[in-house]
This record gives sequence, structure tokens and C-alpha cells, in this order.
Amino acid sequence: MKIQQFEDKYLAHYSYAVLNESKKEIVLVDPSRNPQQYFDFAKENNAQIVAVIETHPHADFVSSHLEVHQKTGAKIYAHSLTGVSYPFEAFDEGAELNIGDIKFKSLHTPGHSPDSISIVLNFEGKDHAVFTGDTLFIGDCGRPDLREGAGNLQAKREELAQQMYHSLRDKLMTLDHEVLVYPAHGAGTLCGKALSSANSSTIGAEKITNWSLQDMSIDNFVTELTTDQPFIPKYFGYDVDLNRKGAPEFKSAIEKVKILNQPAVADLNPEYVIIDARSQEIYKQGHLPNSYNIQAGNKFETWLGSIISPGEKFYLSASNQEQLEELIERSASIGYESFIEAAFIAVAGNEQIDLVDVNHFKNHQDDYSIIDIRNTTEFKTQPIFENAKNIPLGELRERAGEIATDKPVIIHCAGGYRSAAGSSIVNEAIGDKTKVYDLGEAINEFYKH
Repeated sequence: MKIQQFEDKYLAHYSYAVLNESKKEIVLVDPSRNPQQYFDFAKENNAQIVAVIETHPHADFVSSHLEVHQKTGAKIYAHSLTGVSYPFEAFDEGAELNIGDIKFKSLHTPGHSPDSISIVLNFEGKDHAVFTGDTLFIGDCGRPDLREGAGNLQAKREELAQQMYHSLRDKLMTLDHEVLVYPAHGAGTLCGKALSSANSSTIGAEKITNWSLQDMSIDNFVTELTTDQPFIPKYFGYDVDLNRKGAPEFKSAIEKVKILNQPAVADLNPEYVIIDARSQEIYKQGHLPNSYNIQAGNKFETWLGSIISPGEKFYLSASNQEQLEELIERSASIGYESFIEAAFIAVAGNEQIDLVDVNHFKNHQDDYSIIDIRNTTEFKTQPIFENAKNIPLGELRERAGEIATDKPVIIHCAGGYRSAAGSSIVNEAIGDKTKVYDLGEAINEFYKH
């Protein structure tokens, strides 16, 4: 037996291929949008993918389960509560899938979602590992608040938090201490709040170090789990529904994106925002009107799906062809490729954002409207400026009208990446009424991480 873990570092997502080396058969768990890496793994091992198990309909990425099924004939296994549109085998509590001497057994572990399952892998008669999806993470457990308005089966966060308490204690903590824990996410995901950077663990280690497995009352657990969870990007509910339907084939979907060659402003529909992924330094020197600067960094997908609503058409521009192709693929990882009206290599426009005089700001902070675009929890726990107004980046487009325009506006975050996007959004909204500045990385002169 061989267990191969695959990582999408941008979405902090782990997927898995379990190979029965004697039968040359593979079972996938929670595959990401682009299935090519799994096809390559199968080819390298002269094996066939025979099954795909979905632990739940994911909110933060689009899965390739339907494409894998269509191309290989592999059966898809999911809990019957998911209400999916594609052909599948119900994999409810106690159901088993046998691949030679490898057995996959389903545990119904609601909490992150009502339809979540964990998969116990039994090898040669002994429990070897458990694929916990978004139920148990390393150092944390899954958030319970993503199904209050998404999916066919919706539930209140308090109800799901109570279910999580029991799923962890009645299902997962009863496994042997040496059983390996393979989660669907690591540090950096928005599906939890306190994940470790480790990519695997054991049940025994988690019992010692994971806060959610400690001895506490159900009321205390629910309070802790429902407090200070990260923000929910706009795209999460859309991805839940897309995963329940099954996404279109990856390669053909990205090939449908129209590529423009050096478009003029007149060629672009003014109703559609331009997502300009160039560096903030280049963007500020000259960009097209109606554009937002979401740089091609590690969190591009997260902020694209937090700023642009599902179904909203947009243009995508990048520094060069290679970056453009990469960002189209990364947009597809959250199901946003179909919303790209067209993509093109960025051209220098006449719009600019002036650089802030940091020394003047240090000595005359009251002369500025300070907008802190960090998340609400960051703003509350690590205040930086006494007179700052908090509007989280994901809400900035909708709330830019709340910003006073009687003096220059300065936008800041925690390190400079988010404020590049935020200042571009605010500049588009009120830049004709007042100066808008990005404090950028100079924020580090005002507070220590």
C-alpha cells in the first residue's frame, strides 16, 4: 500500500491517492480541480483510478471528482445527505469499500457540515489511517458556520458545533492512538482558525495537543468553536453548490477563456471590473480605469473570490503570458474561470495612485481618514491606530461609501498585500473626491507582528 499526499499550497488543500500496489488500483480522496496530477500518479504506477471519495461538498475549492469519473469510470462515493446531481454510491455510516487487503470505512462525522464523513483506512486487518476531511485538522477542527446559507442541507452554526463535539469524541477519538490523521487542509485555510503547519499527525498526538479534543463541556466547546472564526469569502457558497453538481472538465473550461491582444479601454465593457495582478509598484505607476490590484501572490484565489461575487463578470490581466495562464488556472480552482469575460497581458494606463509621505503621516495622523482593512478579529485584538475605521477588505466594495472624503484617505492592512487591493478599490470608488493612499509595507513601522 502507498499513500500519496498532494498539496495545493495556495488554498492549503491536501488531497490523497491510496494505491493498492498488488492490484494496481487507486482510490482518490478529495481531489482538487485539476486532475492531471492524479492521472500522472496512476500512469507512473501503472495503475487505474477506481474510486473517488468526497468527504463533503467543499466550500473553498472545486473538486475534480466528476471529471475523474467521466474519464476513468471511477465510482464516486459520498454521503447520501449531500444531495448531489452526479452518479454516486452512498457512503454512509458503516459503509465499506474494499480494494484487495485495503478497506475504506465511512464514519458520519457532521460538524463542519451535516454531510461530512471521515474515512478509516484499514490495511491487512488493522486501522492504519483516517482521512478526516474538514472535521479534524492538525491542531484544530473544522468551522461550523459555512452551511447557514449554502448547500441543500443547511444548519445553524451552534447546531453543527454541537454535532462536531460528538463527532470528534464518539467517532474519531475512539480510534487507536497510532492511527494516522490525514486532513483536507493545513495552515492558511479559512476552514478553521488555529491549524498547525504539519500535514499529518496521529490520533494520539492530537489528543494531547489539539484544543478541540481536550476535556471540556459541550457548552464551552461550542462557544470556543463559534468564536473568532475567519471571514467567509463570497465564493464559498457557490463552490458548495458547484461541487454538488460537479464541475466542467478542467482543461476545456480554461481553454474557453477569451484572450485579448493589447486591448484599448474602448474595447472593454465598463460594467466589468479589471483584476490587475501585477505588482503594486507597477500598478500604482499606471493602470487602466475600473481596475483592482489583486496581486499574483499566495492568496490570489482567496481575495479574488472575496472581492468578486459569484456570477460577476470580470477581466483578468497579468504581467506576462505565463502569469496570465497560471492565474486563469488558479481562478478555475475556485470555479471562477467561467466569470472571466476576457484575459490579457496588462497595459500601462493613465490612472495612478500616489505614494504616501510616511513621515508626514506619522506626525499628522489626524489629517487623514485611516481605514483598517484587516479582518474584524485582527482589528479588535491588535489595534494599531486609535482613530482608524475598520472595513474588512471583503466588504470594501460594498462599504466604500462609508468613508469620509473631507480629508485624504489612507488604507492599511497587516503587511501590505491586502492594502494594495484595498487602496485600488477605494480609489475607484471615491478617488475623484479625495486623495487615496496605500500605507503598504510601511505599516511595519507602526506595529510589530
